[in-house]
Amino acid sequence: MGKATLIFRDKQVDPVDGSITEMALWQLADPMPGCKHRFKYRLFYGYADRPLVRYDNERGKGDHRHVEGREERYGFRDEKQLIEDFLADRRRLGGK
Repeated sequence: MGKATLIFRDKQVDPVDGSITEMALWQLADPMPGCKHRFKYRLFYGYADRPLVRYDNERGKGDHRHVEGREERYGFRDEKQLIEDFLADRRRLGGK
């Protein structure tokens, strides 16, 4: 995978309902096996004991998301669209 440079990392815990929103995005020197782009990411929304949505990419597995327990492929276009798609899922699942 080579050297990864952290571009963005943020974690917020909602003081009212305890939900967690965490986003991390790295830029890689070369694409990871299974991906055509040079980003590694992990986006999470849910609770410590109950994830509601998670976007990530893994070596050999590629871009995918987990929504309410189901895993499905994700069509990565660019990092801006990734964040927009994740936030849309978060809003749909009850996040602000």
